[in-house]
Amino acid sequence: MSMKLLDTVALRRDRADLGLPSGLVGVIVDEWEPGVFEVEFADLEGRAYACAALATDDLLLLHHSLSEAA
Repeated sequence: MSMKLLDTVALRRDRADLGLPSGLVGVIVDEWEPGVFEVEFADLEGRAYACAALATDDLLLLHHSLSEAA
């Protein structure tokens, strides 16, 4: 399954160069080029605290239901 705008993703590995630890959950807000997405990370109140361009290899697509995972 390919990633697309507004998908929920998690960071697979630490990106110390960006100050982002693995496991952070974000939303894809733009596609810069094939396989490179701008991901916005926000707190539980919706306030963005980081935004970064990340490769597909850095991201894990999250699913909210079994039908999405299929």
